Amino acid sequence: MDIDALVQRINELARKHKTEGLTQDEVLERAQLRETYLQNVRKNFRQQLDSIEIVDK
Repeated sequence: MDIDALVQRINELARKHKTEGLTQDEVLERAQLRETYLQNVRKNFRQQLDSIEIVDK
């Protein structure tokens, strides 16, 4: 699942949670999607940090 589809599904579940509530399966799906999203953010941030090169003057 690409990041755009992931965020879209998380947002759909968030809207549904606010309006009518979620089933137990949807709560589990939401938790799994959020964890996947956070792992992706952490991975990207780590790559940015690893690409930084410190140069002494």
